[in-house]
Amino acid sequence: MKMNKLSKIGCSALCGSLAAISAANAGALDVTGAATVTSTQNSTATAGNPIGMNSGISFIGNGELDGGQTFTYTLALTDAAAYSATTIDFVTNGIGSFKLDQAGGGNGIGGFDDVTPTAWEEAWGAGLGAGMDFAKGVGSSVNVQWTLPEIMGSTVKLAYTPRQGGTVAADKATGGDGGYKKAAYDIMLDLNTGQAMNLPNIFIGGSHSEVESGPTSIAASDHEEVVVGFKYVIGPVTLGAQTSGEFSGSQTSGDTAYYHNRGYGVSFNVNDNLSISYGEYNSRRGFVGKRTWAEGVWDTSRDMRETESRSFQVAYTMGGVSLQWAENEVDDASYTSGTASDSEGTTLALTLAF
Repeated sequence: MKMNKLSKIGCSALCGSLAAISAANAGALDVTGAATVTSTQNSTATAGNPIGMNSGISFIGNGELDGGQTFTYTLALTDAAAYSATTIDFVTNGIGSFKLDQAGGGNGIGGFDDVTPTAWEEAWGAGLGAGMDFAKGVGSSVNVQWTLPEIMGSTVKLAYTPRQGGTVAADKATGGDGGYKKAAYDIMLDLNTGQAMNLPNIFIGGSHSEVESGPTSIAASDHEEVVVGFKYVIGPVTLGAQTSGEFSGSQTSGDTAYYHNRGYGVSFNVNDNLSISYGEYNSRRGFVGKRTWAEGVWDTSRDMRETESRSFQVAYTMGGVSLQWAENEVDDASYTSGTASDSEGTTLALTLAF
């Protein structure tokens, strides 16, 4: 009789513990992923096997607090299960959302580095290496973003990192020295009222990175970045264009002085499954030239090089299966002039989503 009573007590305690654990972990963990097989022909690449494959898995956890606030945790694993990025997004009841981003790249102006319309990939990202620089702001570092409550479809995003360029770190650790750039701040305004008022979606944002002062600094002023552009939907057609600038602040001869990017794209949804697009993207890199003292001012004449990419794309989706095709061209890749830096290529891809 005593053993039976003890068994009942133990069983009751165990059931109570399991119920408490279940209540404390109310939420869901979903797993999504995709595998892509490609065949790429590149006019300048060394002859070899053109078949490539990439796979990725994302774990997405969702939960809700007693007050109605929600949170989302995302862990992304890239090809071969290598750690890629993680984010924690906490949505409040009345003051917007807070998102901690570790290597995701979507916070601040980094989420708008190139959002021109495409059927598949960016004009520079469909099989050929263009070697361009993009305005990323705090998106290249571990950062936190506050998205204010939406007003008529429009949002304001404020992002901050205490150390620009630092490496990704585990808990109870630091990200290391990211170089001469220190704290950085982004502000992004996304005016998305166009659907109801037949106006384009306009976005504009800027980033400011503090630069270490003193004899070891390579810059004369802080690092600045800016991006502005629009998207306009007309029935099945989407038009888009944008421009961005990055200014290093350096006055050392031979250093990069600035990057100036501009791109445009147009996509057409033939039906719910088939879409086509064409896009171009151009990036200019300016250098600090030789300086001579003349009439009390510095001569800041600069050398300039540019890279340009073009891509025509077709994508067809059947449930969880997608077929993509891209015809690509790149001129003067990585800001290097000459025919050796020009390339043409065709990429065919099969993507399975699960």
